[in-house]
Amino acid sequence: MPDGVPVLAGFGDLAEREERVGIHPGDPILLSPDYRIDELLCLYLCRSSFVRLMDSTKEDYTEDYCLLFDFLWLRGKSWIEATADDLWDFEDWRTRSPRNPQKVGGARWNRGLAAFAKLYSWATKSEWIAVNPVEMRQTVGRYGEAIEVPAGRSKNAKSSNVHWLTPRAFRQWVEVGLRGYGADGVPEPGWAGRMEDRNVAFAELLFSSGARLTEGGSLLTIEVPRSALRARRYYSGRLAKAVTKSKRPRTYYVAAPVVGLIEGYSESMRAAAVRRAQAKGRYDSLPERKLVTRITGRRKKVLHWVDQDGVIGETALNDATVEERMTLFTEGPAGPEPLWLWLNESGLPFHPESWENVFRGASKRCEKVLAGVVSEPPFCTPHMCRHSMALYMLVVLHHIVDLRMGLTPEERRDFRLLYGDPWRMVQDLLGHAELETTREIYLAPVSDLQLRSLLAEPVEVEEGDGVTVTQKRVTDLLTRLAQESEGIQDLEEKLVVRQ
Repeated sequence: MPDGVPVLAGFGDLAEREERVGIHPGDPILLSPDYRIDELLCLYLCRSSFVRLMDSTKEDYTEDYCLLFDFLWLRGKSWIEATADDLWDFEDWRTRSPRNPQKVGGARWNRGLAAFAKLYSWATKSEWIAVNPVEMRQTVGRYGEAIEVPAGRSKNAKSSNVHWLTPRAFRQWVEVGLRGYGADGVPEPGWAGRMEDRNVAFAELLFSSGARLTEGGSLLTIEVPRSALRARRYYSGRLAKAVTKSKRPRTYYVAAPVVGLIEGYSESMRAAAVRRAQAKGRYDSLPERKLVTRITGRRKKVLHWVDQDGVIGETALNDATVEERMTLFTEGPAGPEPLWLWLNESGLPFHPESWENVFRGASKRCEKVLAGVVSEPPFCTPHMCRHSMALYMLVVLHHIVDLRMGLTPEERRDFRLLYGDPWRMVQDLLGHAELETTREIYLAPVSDLQLRSLLAEPVEVEEGDGVTVTQKRVTDLLTRLAQESEGIQDLEEKLVVRQ
């Protein structure tokens, strides 16, 4: 091509062409080593259920596809010519072969296998291939039904990236990393943390609810439970199917103090950011804005809106994607206000992926402030909050079932038949399709421990506040687990912190 001539010269209508064939911004386009585009792959990546996956999942799966396709290419095969033997050989090369300098663990392999199963299941059902090269086996699903999973799933699925914090270790991380406390548990002079109330409220939300980063990060103000006059310990909310990984709606639970933190942020820091944005006219110059004029329905809410061009439309709240949620506004006393809960200093929606930087900065501050004071300063990521919530809830549920309720073995069996096993309760809270994921990855530290015998030690119930006694007992149990298990962060006793 001559110098100075744009690569896309003559393709001024490229966006319209892509729209006509169903290619959207963010859709992956794969090239073979000889720079050819596979039409069937484009059809799968741009027109199948693949497009409804979360963006992060699509990126991960695309990376896995490229590795498999390169492996097959070296064997002189395209992806539609793969056999079961090819997949087993790839599994061996990926996880065990000494010829591979970058072998992966069980969790990473299972992710790739899920990607391959999705691709080849689509190709088989669409009759592009006759036999699915991903061999399957039957297992028990969330509700006791028989489901099929890839036979090549690794049983050693513990990831090196899976870590947990006990509640008191998490408190230390929040106070030092997000609130600016020193090692002595006192706020450091001159601390000027940006958006402190927002950051603390969000971190506490993830730790309390176990929501994924995108699920918690894309909440609208109308999806957050409100404090009630009658005291409660937990409040429930609903996650829309469009933002969950499973694409199924799910109930989440959040502790009452966390609801208070979110309300405090909304009424102060968030309100101030909205007022500044309105004064500067930021909401009037947005490329896309949908003003919600009314909301109908109780359990199945529908948002009725009008955009800048006067186009009237409606969106079921359950179907509102992350991208659309960022464009939704409501009319406030001083003009349009975002429905998106988490805002940046400019009053605009804070993108879910940006929370990774907030958590990373807080962990770095903990490392700096607590270096030399504790042997291992706490660190945290958004997904670690989810792991930690699962661990805490499992211990609490076992404690309630086995001790606090004083059940006999027969009564305990009846309780589990009626309400479900604590493992399955945690599985439902996390929204996992398979109990295996809950048990072997998220709760690896306790999956091989006899929790019932661990919790069966006699408890001296003191007179007074039974909740305090129970909480102390749970804290002691988590401390013991942290001492006996790898990957669980707990507070070092020698460190003085604000309780």
